[in-house]
This record gives sequence, structure tokens and C-alpha cells, in this order.
Amino acid sequence: MARDAGKPQETGRAQKRDRRDRGDTPRRLPEPRAVAAALTAPFVRRYRALTPAPRLTLERPAHPYWRALRLVAVTLLGAWLGLLVAGAVATPVGPVDTTMALRPSADGGTTVNVSPLGALELDSHRAPLRLDVDLDQIDQERAAALVDRPERLRGLEAEITTDVRSGTADLAVRAAVAAVLGATTLGLLVLRRPRRALAAGGLALALMAASGAAAWATWNPKSVLEPRFSGLLASAPSVVGDARSIVSDFDVYQQELARLVTNVSKLYDTASTLPAYEPGTGTRRVLHVSDIHLNPAAWQIIKSLVKQYDIDVIIDTGDTMDHGTSAENGFLSAVTGLGAPYVWVRGNHDSDDTQRAVEELAAKSGKAARAGKGDRVHVLDDGVPVDVAGLRLAGRGDPQFTPDRSVVPAGDPAEIRSGRQLATALRAQKAAGTPVDIAVGHNPVLARQADGLVPLALAGHTHRRATTVLDGGTRLMVQGTTGGGGLRAVEDEEPQKVAASVLYLDRETNRLQAWDEITLGGLGLSSAEVARHLPDDAEPGTSPSPSPSGSPSTAPTVRPTGVDAESTPAGPSPGPVTSPPGSPG
Repeated sequence: MARDAGKPQETGRAQKRDRRDRGDTPRRLPEPRAVAAALTAPFVRRYRALTPAPRLTLERPAHPYWRALRLVAVTLLGAWLGLLVAGAVATPVGPVDTTMALRPSADGGTTVNVSPLGALELDSHRAPLRLDVDLDQIDQERAAALVDRPERLRGLEAEITTDVRSGTADLAVRAAVAAVLGATTLGLLVLRRPRRALAAGGLALALMAASGAAAWATWNPKSVLEPRFSGLLASAPSVVGDARSIVSDFDVYQQELARLVTNVSKLYDTASTLPAYEPGTGTRRVLHVSDIHLNPAAWQIIKSLVKQYDIDVIIDTGDTMDHGTSAENGFLSAVTGLGAPYVWVRGNHDSDDTQRAVEELAAKSGKAARAGKGDRVHVLDDGVPVDVAGLRLAGRGDPQFTPDRSVVPAGDPAEIRSGRQLATALRAQKAAGTPVDIAVGHNPVLARQADGLVPLALAGHTHRRATTVLDGGTRLMVQGTTGGGGLRAVEDEEPQKVAASVLYLDRETNRLQAWDEITLGGLGLSSAEVARHLPDDAEPGTSPSPSPSGSPSTAPTVRPTGVDAESTPAGPSPGPVTSPPGSPG
């Protein structure tokens, strides 16, 4: 049966072979799919060659919420960067040049920065943008115009209002453009799609418009009646007066503003017209200043004296600050541009933070001086000697820090102990064959302890100029206030006079040859007096005459502001130069 089953298969196969051999096998037509594949094969191969193969990825497409969050983040960051870089305008407000800027803030409001005094904060509006106003400087020409034509003060309020409105309008446009450009640029860098970048810019514009609307809706015009002070203004609000009275009695405020502008203008004019003196080539010139008390006009006076008297070194016997806060440290930036090396010792109104700030300036000025740029700054303390302009100086900072009446002073015993420590350092230098030429301290009680160890000692603190030959032969020179009593000078009817001295020392022996006492009228007084003094053979413990017989002495009259008059030398010496009594620094 197996054989029978296999036969039909063999027969079928044999028949197929016979038909193929005879050519009777029917042909099958190709299918349409195969024909299409054959015709398109060259094009498919070319397309595959030009098109990269798709890559497999396990990442899920970004969720719409994530895309929206990223867009918002890019918009906020870009708008903030735009405001930071270009969201500020410089605009004048009355006689003051200001810089206005918009900054992101959670609380809004307005901050008026009055450097170096501190800041005044106003709760003016509620919006995610804060208005910062920096008072840069007083424009001398506009201030002088107000002084020369007092009738212009009547329109000062309207002028200031117009200036503020114009400045804020310009600031709003500039800030909106800066925010849109910042968001769009950052969107192109991060999102990498022009459409999304434009969406970020549009969102930034919408946010700025909404913030402006919120500020407009929540604007509080009474916020100026309830300001918050920070920095020095917190501890000395009397400097700027009561904000309530300024708003309610604006006419009185205008008069006070005019008087203040007049005083400052006259002081600057007086300093710039001081007579010059040309000492001999064998003389070393030292400018002694003290008790500036945060008066910025003092720097201009010092620069004028340095230039006109060709000063070799400036010695500041302290109380450069008023309260010794870190907010005041920016006031020290001027010491590197006074035109001569600057030597400083700490006073009782200068804190340890103040001294660190001066030491930082000393380190920076040292690098600049080695590169041939600028003058050196030096700090004297602990009796460590310093060689400056051919002189060997040593001093010690005031042991007390009494910025206001809330601190109980330790009194003279603390000064005597500190002075004795300075005297020990001076004896060590003398024994080593490197004697000190000038001892420097802030309080005269401290400086007196150097008697017999140095030929000259300098001090300040009392705001009264005095010169005394001590029992040991040391000449103690106490300087008045180069800052005219500081910011408090605008409060008194007759402010303290501005005092400084130019000391002439022999270049060979470093001994005092003569000194000029320079006295300027206080704020509001346009007068200047320069009196020449020569050392004499006064007995120890007595004060020498201010102008011995035969010594040259001048008391030139300086022209007042707005008067075209020449200075003419006076006749004989006017006698001792005294300052109005003032409270010690």
C-alpha cells in the first residue's frame, strides 16, 4: 500500500516535467505590487540615502504644563535681566541730578538713596516693581541760578513735580522695552524657537503693563508723611528734618533749601579761591586735617590745598565719620584721589569697621601705587611706624568708640593708658636708632604721652585749634574741624569754622620750620584767613605767640560768591586764630 500511495505523486511530477520539456507550461503574470516596487526602487534608495534613519528614544514629549512653566520662568528671568541692565534713566529733579530705576520687588514701594547718609523708604504703591531713586549730586549751575534769582524758588515745587513726572514716564517706557528685549533674547537662547521667544516677549510686556496698572491703582500720595529711615538717617533724622513739616510747610522748606544751597556754594567758592604759597625747595610740606565728620565739602577743600600748596603728605587725625556705620564707608572712596599720600588714625567716631574699610583702601592703593597709578593710603595704629614722603610716623587709634550720647565714654584714663602704649613703641624705635619724627593720635590726652620722645605730635578731637610746647620739648598741635563740625553744621546759626594747617619741615632734619593756619568761614560765611607762624624759644608748658615779630603773616580777603573782587593782603598779623566753641568730636 505504501508503494501504491507513492505512485500518483511520482506520476504527477513526471507529467509536470514532460509538459515543461515540451514548452506547454503556462506563464504567470507579475502582481501589481511587485511592479510598483520595481519601478519605485531607485527613488526609494535615493531617499533613504539622503534621509537619516530615525532614532529611537525613550523620552516622552514635553507636557503642556511643563512647557508653560518653562516659558514663564524664562520670561521672568529675562525681564529681570533686562531691567537690571537697561532699566534705569538719569534725569534731573530740580537742582539735583538723579538716577531712577525699576527693580523687581515683592512689596513695591519707593526707595530714595541718599549716599552716604542712608536710605528713605516710602510705601508709595503695591506692585511687583520697586522704584529706586539715587541722588547723585547737586548741579552747581542750577543751584547757583536759584541762589542768584530767589524768585525762581516760588516755582520750584511745580518744577520738581514736572521733572518727576517726566522722569517716571521715560523710565516706564525704557523699562518696558528693556524687559521685553531681555525676555525675548533669553527665550531665543533657551527655547530656541522664534515663536516661543516672541511669546516670552509678549508675556513680559503683559506683566509690565499689569504691574504699572497695579502701581497706579494702589498709589498712595500720603506715603511721604510716613517715611522709614535706614542707615545714618535712622540715628540722625534731624539732618533731613521732619517729613510731615516739610510737606505741610513747603514754603519754609523752600527757604531752608535755598539757604543750604547758598552755604554749600559759598564754601566751595571760598575753597577754590584760596591764595597759593610757594615754599622753598628744601622744605617738606604736610597738610594736617581732622574731624571731617562726614562733610563731603572737606574733600574738595583738601584737594584744593594739596594742589595750591604742593603738599607731600596728608595727615588726618581722625573722626572722619560721624557714627562709624558700614553705610558711611562709601564716603572714604575720595581719599585715593586727593593728590598726595593719605595717613589716617582712628577717632572716637570711627569704628573698627571704619578702620577695616580704610585698610582695604590702603591695600588697593598700594597695588595701584606700585603700578604708578594713584597715591598710597596708610593707617596708623599700635605704634607701628610708617615711612611716608621721607617722614617716619607712628600713631595709635582712639581706644574709645562713642558715636553718640548713648555710649558712656571711658574718659581720660583710657586715653592715658593707650598713650602710654604708644610711648612704649616710640621708645623702642628710638633705642633701635630709627626715631619717629611725628606722633599721631586723635585725642590730645593720648598724644601728650609722646612728650619728650618726638619733636612733633598731632591731634584733633576738640574742634579747637591750639599749639603747645610740652614740658619735654615736644610741640603738640591740635587741629580744629576740617569738616566745619560735619553735617550738624547746617543746624547752628553760626556754624563752626573750617580749619586746616600746612606744616613746613626741613628735608634734612625733619624739624618744623613754620606753619600756616588756614581758617575758612563756616557754612554760609565767605571768608578765608591764612596766618603764618614760626617756632620760637617759648618756655616749656607755654603756648608760643601765633605770629612772632618779623614773621610773615597774611589774612587775605576772599571774594564772596557772585562778587568780582580781587583778594588783597592785609596788614599786620591779626593775632591768634580762634574757632567758635564747639562740642568735642
